[in-house]
Parts: sequence; C-alpha cells; structure tokens
Amino acid sequence: MEEVQVISTCLIEATSNESISTPKNISKIEMTPWDLQFLLLETIQKGLLFNKPKQENTNTPKSSLVDRLKESLSRTLHFFPPLAGRFSTIENTDDDTVSFFINCNNAGVEFTHASAPKLTVSAILDSTRVPLIVHHLFPLNNIRNIECVTKPLFGVQITELVDGFFIGCTMSHSLGDGSCFWHFFNSWSEISRGCQIISKIPVFERYFSEEMKTPIHLPLKLDDEKLFEKFEVPPLMERIFHLSKESICKLKDKANSEMNVKSISSLQAFLAHLWRSITRCRKLDDEKEVVISIIIGARTRLNPPLPKGYFGNAVHIKQVKITAGELLKNRLGWAAMQMNKMVVSQNSEEVMKFYKEWAENPLIFCKGSVFVGNISLGISSSPRYNIYGTDFGWGKPVAVRSGMANKSDGKITLYPGVEEGSVDIEVCILPETLKALESDQEFMEAITKN
Repeated sequence: MEEVQVISTCLIEATSNESISTPKNISKIEMTPWDLQFLLLETIQKGLLFNKPKQENTNTPKSSLVDRLKESLSRTLHFFPPLAGRFSTIENTDDDTVSFFINCNNAGVEFTHASAPKLTVSAILDSTRVPLIVHHLFPLNNIRNIECVTKPLFGVQITELVDGFFIGCTMSHSLGDGSCFWHFFNSWSEISRGCQIISKIPVFERYFSEEMKTPIHLPLKLDDEKLFEKFEVPPLMERIFHLSKESICKLKDKANSEMNVKSISSLQAFLAHLWRSITRCRKLDDEKEVVISIIIGARTRLNPPLPKGYFGNAVHIKQVKITAGELLKNRLGWAAMQMNKMVVSQNSEEVMKFYKEWAENPLIFCKGSVFVGNISLGISSSPRYNIYGTDFGWGKPVAVRSGMANKSDGKITLYPGVEEGSVDIEVCILPETLKALESDQEFMEAITKN
C-alpha cells in the first residue's frame, strides 16, 4: 500500500481581526443534550479530493499553497472561536457528577501537511472499493469526542498527491453536527478565495429550554477505564454507489405508486431500496429484528425554528425496527412508508420530548451500542450539504470521502453526487455482504456503473 508521509504538524490559532465584527466575544459555551449524547463516540471525518491546481488558475505557486491554506484557516477561525478551543470539565462534588463546556481559549486547530508520493487522484476516484489509504488522509484518528479536553476539537490534514490534493478534516461531534462541519468547510473556502467576510455568520448561543438548568450534570467518572474501552470491529469494506437523478425518481415513483400515496420522499425511497437489499444479502432468519437508524434534524422542527447559522448539534437518532421477514416479503413502498411514518411523527413536541428526557436521564451513546452487528444500518450525513461548492480558489472538488471514525458493519454515509440531483451512497459492510450486494441484480439495477 502507498504510504502517507507526514511533513509537518503544528497548531493554527485564530487571527484577531478587529476590523471585522463577530457576534460577540465568546469565551465559554455550555453544551446541550444534543452535544453531550455523542461524548463517547468518535469524531466527524470528511475530506475533499482536488485535482492539482493549474498555475494559470492560481496566483500562488504550489510551494506556498499550503501556507496560503494555513493563513486562510487562521482567518476563518476568527469567525469560529469554538473550533480553536478545547472542552473543559467541572467535577460536581455535591452529586458526584461531571459537567462539560466548550472553552474558547484559542489553543489551536491541529494542522498536518503530508505527502502521498505514489497516490493519484484516479486511484481514489476510479477505484471500485474505497482504498484503505484514504483513512490515512485524515488527522486525529481514533479519537473519541470526550478526549477533546486535551486533544484539538478540530484538525486539518493537507496531503499532496501525485496530481492533486486531499483536504481531510476531523471535528469533534460533540462540538457540532454535519451542518456545522460543512458550514465551516464552506466558510474556509470562501476566505481562501479572497472573501473578507463569510456568507453565513455562525450563531453560538446554544438552545436550552426555559426550565433547564445549566450546566447539565452527567453521571460519569472521568477516570473510569470503561469510558475508553476499545470497540473491536471486524474487517470491513467500503464502496461508493452512485444513484442518478433519474434512478432516484424511478424509486420514488415506484414507492409512492405501490402505497397509493404522494408523501414518500426520494430519500426514504432509496434508503428503503438499500435497506431491503442489504438485509437480503445478509441472509438473516425471517424472525431476526433489523434496525435502520436515521438522524432527525431539529433545526426546522422546533417552533420557532433555530436560526440558520446555529452552530452546535441539533439532532437526535430515531430507529425503525421490523423483522427481516417482514421487510423482504413486503415491497419497496411498504419499507419506505415505515420510515416515512417515523419521520413525520418527529414534530416540535417529539423533538422537545427527547431533549428534556435526555437531560433528566442522560444516555450517552457508545460505539458498541450504536453499531450492533449485522442487523443494523446507521444513516449519516446528507445529500443536501454544499460539498461541491467548496472551492478554495483552484477549482471545485472532484470527490468526497470519509475517514475511519465510527465505521462499523452497516454504516451508511450519504453525499450529493457531482451531477445535480444525484446521490453517492458510501456503504461500509462486511466483505461477504458487499460482494453479495454487488451481485444483487435488483439492487444494482438502480445503480449507475462506475
């Protein structure tokens, strides 16, 4: 396997720019149930693949491109003080609990400059399976969110390839969700292109219901070795499956037609197709319960909704559970409708119910409880994120990939495709299941061949 060689690692602090106003001087941010639920999970890791900049398209020679990215990163952090901070803890001796908050101390973001001298853009882009080397294009691997008391909350790795660059970013999931991650990535590219101010100013005031006391007390022991137990995952394989806009429309029309409704969304239709196909390829007993976990966004569901620039987690996870036999004997529309009913039920009242119940009885996810073997699919990310608009000044990215964080059998990551309306589905499953899926005629009929 090609090697990734680290050239340098440093910490990048936010540049103070008094000529550009930010919402206010922020030093401390309390953490919500949405933030705290992810403490024992791993980080968010997403990265973008770029072709090598052409000299005529950039005023900066290649040798100083990394320096330019460092400088623009520092300037962007001025608008995002929490990213350069660390988590801090308070031990509550009165009830033997611990509380967390974000300390905006400008301790710095980790910045790694690396080289993969034998790796080409096409080796990543055209490979049927995701090459293992991709996981080494990210910083801060094998870090849990709770470790960001001492570890950086955000890290960047710029890896030079033979004919391109890969920009891999790692962010603590207890700092923010996917919306926050891409908000920052998009903003950094704006500053790198020469903008003096970003197009969407982040809002750091966390949402708490009126009766909720802060900080939230968690029944954790920071010296408990169980908090840092390693969760062993079996050997896995990853592949990107591409769904064209036309293929998605066909699945949506089919699902709605079968149920004689118009309410099933494109997302629910192609997830139902994926869920049924992977369950079929896993060859489970009919009575075996299968689970699909879907992230429910709270931003627009609350009444009133959260501000557009809300920077913090605003999600919770809901599951749909049925037996393998039920899922496979019923058609695509039926499976999609099970997801539809659950999603529709998640109104403002349900969002607040989760939020308040969590604060009263905290349930912190651990990797072993979220990723439960070959019966589950866990859906993450979104095809709605602005990924291919992330232009640093030398052209748009040609692909997006994820790191090793939170990978397990059944981890599904969704991205928009390069063509408008299309979707890329990153599937992480056991090798034998992936091989069966690739040979599954019903599944592959909807897939555009690489």
